[in-house]
Amino acid sequence: MISRRKFVQDSILASTGLTILGSSITGYAYKLQDFKSNRPLPENRTFNSKAVEEIIIKVKQGIRNPELSWLFENCFPNTLDTTVDFEIKDGKPDAFIITGDIDAMWLRDSTAQIWPYLPLVNSDKKLKDLFRGLINRQTQCILLDPYANAFFKDLTRISEWKDDKPRQKPGVHERKWEIDSLCYAIRLAHGYYKETGDQSVFDSQWDKAMRLAVETLRTEQRKNGSTPYYFERVSSNSTVTASFYGKGRPVKPVGLIASSFRPSDDGTLFPFLIPSNLFAVEALAQLSEIYKVVFRDTAFSDTCASFSEEVLEAVNTYAITEHLDYGNIYAYEVDGFGNKVFIDDPNIPSLIAMKYLIDEAYYDKAVYNNTRRYLLSHDNPYYFKGKAGEGQGGPHAGMDTIWPMGIILRAMTSTDDKEIVWCIRQLMNTHNGSGFMHETFHKDDASKYSRDWFAWANTLFGELILKLYNEKPQLLQSI
Repeated sequence: MISRRKFVQDSILASTGLTILGSSITGYAYKLQDFKSNRPLPENRTFNSKAVEEIIIKVKQGIRNPELSWLFENCFPNTLDTTVDFEIKDGKPDAFIITGDIDAMWLRDSTAQIWPYLPLVNSDKKLKDLFRGLINRQTQCILLDPYANAFFKDLTRISEWKDDKPRQKPGVHERKWEIDSLCYAIRLAHGYYKETGDQSVFDSQWDKAMRLAVETLRTEQRKNGSTPYYFERVSSNSTVTASFYGKGRPVKPVGLIASSFRPSDDGTLFPFLIPSNLFAVEALAQLSEIYKVVFRDTAFSDTCASFSEEVLEAVNTYAITEHLDYGNIYAYEVDGFGNKVFIDDPNIPSLIAMKYLIDEAYYDKAVYNNTRRYLLSHDNPYYFKGKAGEGQGGPHAGMDTIWPMGIILRAMTSTDDKEIVWCIRQLMNTHNGSGFMHETFHKDDASKYSRDWFAWANTLFGELILKLYNEKPQLLQSI
């Protein structure tokens, strides 16, 4: 298997066959020569899929711009090329998928990383096994610790964060409670089942894990005023250690679910994180469907459905507020007492990503559109514009840093062709010649970026291009 660290070293600009002539506020100028693939050689890739290779060839033929074609070829298969550890374990497929330059698996990231390949599973048995393997692996992770967000493949391995309080179990990389971790595991299993009709993943272990997940979500409604969960890191980083001895700020039990951390892994300001609560609304509805149709367990199906409805009613009651300039918008976080924060975080789930992530039955479309306009304006304190580009940022990487993922989601959720093209050009102008997406870049200098190897952002960019190929192919001919 290829060294995951070696991939980053091998992906430097020198390997692309490009020469940078100079940079400007619009990006980089290159000599007119072939764009050389930054992918590892086939024998060095961590996973190979015939269906993915075929779709890459097909989509590239529909892209006029050679640089955009090169970006798609590099980014779309990046998860498969560099992050997969697949094996048959105890007679069942097992897939461990790291996030990239961190040698650990997040429930959120791993689901999101392979999600764009889901439409291809029925034409590729290996790919189908990969999905089954990840569902099996995530099941074991949840059973190990439903509050943890990231895990090691070796369940005896001790984390570098071993001094976190409370001390985490061997095999847990970080124990940051994030609602979306459990929701992504549900999304993966439900999505796979709907695409394939395969019920084999819903075994007794998965059933046990899902009941534990629902129990955990119930506990974090904190209706009795407390929670068994707390998190303290021996560090001065205020975005990591929650206030009040790791318990977070107090909440009024109104039916919402508390999340100690955001999808960025930063601590929440107010524990009722609205995008994650809406994600839970959908995930619980998906569980209800599975338990009704597959398990024929009407009682637990009804429990999940009523839980979903309760959270949605609470969101509609406590998270929507009239803005002076934008009308009714969603708050990002609330506490149930009336306190709210109006920002967003470019990770998913986010407010702007709701249209991408969540069925429209679970959010108010008019309120979403108002919220989107607010978030993409300079009234949003984390919307940055500079010489290199503009877009949403967030507290995680500091002021004046823009997330390519935010730009990708802006394009994903847009109905305006001009806006979509503008977003793609922003992404083409800010990859710093690497041929890959990054976590963030500085608004005035795209060479100042974080994370050389962020597989989720790469694959998400590929998903955007594939979406345009299927829905708006003319745009790929206009760039």
